[in-house]
Amino acid sequence: MIVHELSEFIAKSSFDHLSEQAKEQLKIRLLDSLGTAIGAIEGPPVMGIRRMLDDFGGSEQSTLIGGGKTTPDRAALYNSALVRYLDFNDSYLAKGETCHPSDNIGSILAAGETTDLNGKEFLTALGVAYQVQCRLSDEAPVRDKGFDHTTQGAYAVAASVSKALGLDEEKTANAIAISGTALNALRVTRTGALSNWKGLAYPHTAFGGTHAALLAKYGITGPPAVFEGNKGFMDSIAGEFSIDWSSEDLERVTDTIIKKYNAEIHSQSSIEGMIELKKKYGFTADEVEDINIEIFDVAYHIIGGGEEGDKTIVRAKEEADHSLQYMVSAALLDGQVMPEQYEKDRIEADDIQSLLQKVKVSPKQEYSDRFPDEMPTKLTVHLKNGETHSIEKRDYEGFHTRPMSWDTIIQKFEGLAEPYTSKELRNQIVETVKNFEQHSVSDLMELLIKVKLES
Repeated sequence: MIVHELSEFIAKSSFDHLSEQAKEQLKIRLLDSLGTAIGAIEGPPVMGIRRMLDDFGGSEQSTLIGGGKTTPDRAALYNSALVRYLDFNDSYLAKGETCHPSDNIGSILAAGETTDLNGKEFLTALGVAYQVQCRLSDEAPVRDKGFDHTTQGAYAVAASVSKALGLDEEKTANAIAISGTALNALRVTRTGALSNWKGLAYPHTAFGGTHAALLAKYGITGPPAVFEGNKGFMDSIAGEFSIDWSSEDLERVTDTIIKKYNAEIHSQSSIEGMIELKKKYGFTADEVEDINIEIFDVAYHIIGGGEEGDKTIVRAKEEADHSLQYMVSAALLDGQVMPEQYEKDRIEADDIQSLLQKVKVSPKQEYSDRFPDEMPTKLTVHLKNGETHSIEKRDYEGFHTRPMSWDTIIQKFEGLAEPYTSKELRNQIVETVKNFEQHSVSDLMELLIKVKLES
């Protein structure tokens, strides 16, 4: 059974299997994700979840970022929602799928705190999460079948939490089988009129996958033919595919990419391009006649107005950060795309609503052929005085061809965390993550519980 081959791979994975580059990149992504989590602590949907947890309580075993404790599965839900809400965490680009592997961090922290997981064990479990989710995205994409990328995430959460809990191969297989059978999400999450669920779909998977691992820990079994069986994952959703788990490593994290701007991942090179154009030529939004963007087909369909709906209708954060028209307009008007560009007043302002209507997006086959090895785009700005300015991009700072340094990641972390933390606390978090081999999950959570709401 495939699930047993996968569980054997998970059981045999160890810290020694991580290259030095993979270890460093995992720690960089941990700090990046903690920044996005702390920066989201006053997000309305996240605060709604927090009120729910406060109302219902639960066993106080796993720490909530910002204070309090609850059950591991509920902590996975809340802390994962923090990581995800801003839509500012990392991504992995496969030809037919895009995912955010750092979505798994909240689950591993929640489970790891219950087992006194040390830093080396945490990084190993996180490496497992990245490998499982990214390889399934490579070989078994589901977006075109109408399912969400959180579908593959169900396997990654259960795999990594099982590793964090120290489950044996049989219980790990059952955890994966339960989670993979139960958590097949619809792509409507990210099409048409977008809702809070866009940012909460993976946190829900984090909750369910963690819960599945806890069930397996206590002896609950799942369908062993979850992958290849009658009406299983292949038969019902993904189609036939093959991954030789016995030959897999833990290096896929090195192919993931980090966001420079608080925007959907496929927009990053276009946003960087618009900011560079504005700096070079000094034009303003009032001078613009229209803006034409040529881009690869995946970006066109997800954020440009293709198969996932009209992206010139922007009424809320969830729609704004999935509208290339909005994000490029914000880059021109404000010179940046950060959390403040998604405030209600900014979204509804006349200047940006008017400008985004002038942005036209079209797919270009040459660029589609170069994706995902590149993130190609061409922006052409036509001004009212007859001038034309254009720029062509193949990547951005944060893409795997131009990786971010520790210094840049720390700057991003500082900017997001500053309103909710002291300088001393931020320094402690950075140093703990950079030297996580010498620390434990409990050490880190003792710091994160000190994060405070601004108000």
